[in-house]
Amino acid sequence: MLKPRKVVLAYSGGLDTSVIAKWLMEKYQCEVITFTADIGQGDETKDARKKAKKLGIKKIYVEDLKEEFVKEYVYPMFRANAIYEGEYFLGTSIARPLISKRLVEIAKKERADAICHGSTGKGNDQVRFELSAYALNPKIKIIAPWREWAFSSRKDLVRYARMNKISIDFDQGKKSPYSMDANILHTSYEGGILEDPWKEPDEKMWLRTSSIADAPSKSDIITLEFAHGDVIKLNSKKMSPAKVFEKLNSLAGKHGIGRSDIVENRYVGIKSRGCYETPAGTIYAKAHRAMESITLDRELLHLKEDLANRYSRLIYNGYWFSPERESLQTIIDDSQKSVSGLVKLKLHKGNVIVCGRQSPNSLYSEDLSTFEKDSGSYDQKDAEGFIKVNALRLKNKSQ
Repeated sequence: MLKPRKVVLAYSGGLDTSVIAKWLMEKYQCEVITFTADIGQGDETKDARKKAKKLGIKKIYVEDLKEEFVKEYVYPMFRANAIYEGEYFLGTSIARPLISKRLVEIAKKERADAICHGSTGKGNDQVRFELSAYALNPKIKIIAPWREWAFSSRKDLVRYARMNKISIDFDQGKKSPYSMDANILHTSYEGGILEDPWKEPDEKMWLRTSSIADAPSKSDIITLEFAHGDVIKLNSKKMSPAKVFEKLNSLAGKHGIGRSDIVENRYVGIKSRGCYETPAGTIYAKAHRAMESITLDRELLHLKEDLANRYSRLIYNGYWFSPERESLQTIIDDSQKSVSGLVKLKLHKGNVIVCGRQSPNSLYSEDLSTFEKDSGSYDQKDAEGFIKVNALRLKNKSQ
């Protein structure tokens, strides 16, 4: 790649991206523009502008993208019931396409030569950032310092930061021993003692959820109202998508809901142990499935279950902007036309318990399902022929 004049850096204000900003200026003698997306990660974005200024950055973008993130990325994903390998709610994966999109847009606006990210060469995020960027601009130039520089560990970065008087949380006693990522959907924890899959994480690691032991003994009962597969009201109060997640995060966190400890298969071929807190997402997923259970035809529901696994892998592996994901989304969104109504949930000591669901589009028939005498719409003798027809191939196999 030719020496860039101007680079747009995805900047968090943490150790890695602060060192990268300085390294880019030293290696390429280029102008660095920082972009920080506020997608609900908390106080991190408040310090990003100040830290970037200290590094000598002149153009700094800090944008509140919480509503766009939930409405345009999280909600469509939850319509699909996408959970990677049955456990991971894709909190980091789903955030990368939006950040990449804004990087590409800012690069075009600023006439920058390249974009840059701080993902390591071992992880999934490098793939997600770059596949998204190339899908949006096939000619974009991407700098991935972890694949270029001589640093081999975060200890090297700390040493470099101190040599160059870069303010880092290590020196202020604030740095977590874990590699963390956070947004309105989740918080992830990797590294440190978690690299041994046998060791249990310290209770102090969890930042968003109470322990089950400390969660209140009194349950909370809540209702979620869906319209075409998306939550529009919480406890009868209309809310924006981001506000729904903020409120559910608070309720779930109080009740110790949303923790998981997983060994997952990275796209690059490495098994990785991670711990996740997905408070609102855990409630939302349970409620959405409950709503679908009474509004979707059996075969459509089963088709969606098959597609969900494929869809979750596409997001996990970085193919949000792929034609196959977009086609799947069309099918999934069409399936949600009838997914409207109310779900009632009980939140109690780590559990999300469905205790009611109703819909104007309900396919549930009490008359058909009752154990008592029905109106005559179902003749139980008909089941005999149904069973015999379906048993034909099994009988033939046994002969």
